[in-house]
Amino acid sequence: MDGQHFSQVKRFLLLEAEAVARAAGRLTGEAVERAVALLLACRGKVITTGVGKSGSVAQKIAATMTSTGTPAFYLHPSDALHGGLGIVARDDLVLIVSNSGETDEIIAVLPSLKRREVPIIAIVGDLNSTLARRADVALDASVDQEACPLNLAPTASTTVALAIGDALALTLMQTKGLTVEDFALNHPAGKLGKRLTLRVGDLMHSGERNPTVSPDATLLEVVRAITRGGLGAVNVVDERGVLVGLITDGDLRRTIERSRLSDLEELRCAAIMTRTPIVASPDLLAYDALRLMEDRPSQISVLPVVDKDGVCVGLIRLHDIVRSGL
Repeated sequence: MDGQHFSQVKRFLLLEAEAVARAAGRLTGEAVERAVALLLACRGKVITTGVGKSGSVAQKIAATMTSTGTPAFYLHPSDALHGGLGIVARDDLVLIVSNSGETDEIIAVLPSLKRREVPIIAIVGDLNSTLARRADVALDASVDQEACPLNLAPTASTTVALAIGDALALTLMQTKGLTVEDFALNHPAGKLGKRLTLRVGDLMHSGERNPTVSPDATLLEVVRAITRGGLGAVNVVDERGVLVGLITDGDLRRTIERSRLSDLEELRCAAIMTRTPIVASPDLLAYDALRLMEDRPSQISVLPVVDKDGVCVGLIRLHDIVRSGL
């Protein structure tokens, strides 16, 4: 039974893949060039619309365009007929997805769109349909049959329409020269976006959350500072606030292990601290700070943060970066 299900799933996938491949062969260069030219000339927003499964495809196309540098949003045709058309401006462009090209709500909204003189691009399954004839350009999204065994459920047709929408969005993205950094700015919560936008200054502990000690502080003062900060380390600064060293929990343990009990009271911070530790700047990408901590023979878990003059402005932990989702 498992083998039978696998073969069925594979067959349906191939049916949809073949439908997309055939659609690529059906598209004409004239229609595609006209559609892309209209999209590039659009000075407003792209408004996508469709009903039912085509509406779901239109929503996805709007989301893909928006995230790849072409502002777009979805408007349901029924909402458009009941006041939603007010959002459509003369500088906008409307992209309509419909398999039949005869959906009542779509046909009903066309006259109002025409009065607004906005360009209309149709991704349509029938080039002889009303929608295809009234659109400024119609892209052929027809399929020979649905992947559905009954040839009823929209499957291959919606996949083809979505693929055409994606292809348009990516062509616009490439033509506009969208960079990885631009893409990341539109995806600040994603891993890629965080890697390219999140900086040490966004995550570091500073001010009262980052207590410091002077080089002549006692061992007890160091312990109290680390406990107060709760960061597992404390920065050592001079009277100007310039970083001169770093003391971690590990430094304390190693110092206690190798020292006589009678000597601990006389110990000063300068004898315990790590001088010239690895540091980060507030503007350093958090991902690069992560690499500073991990890409070394002996990993470190904290970095002092200093400005261009060497003044200590904070502390960042490996835990802080990992918790951010990088």
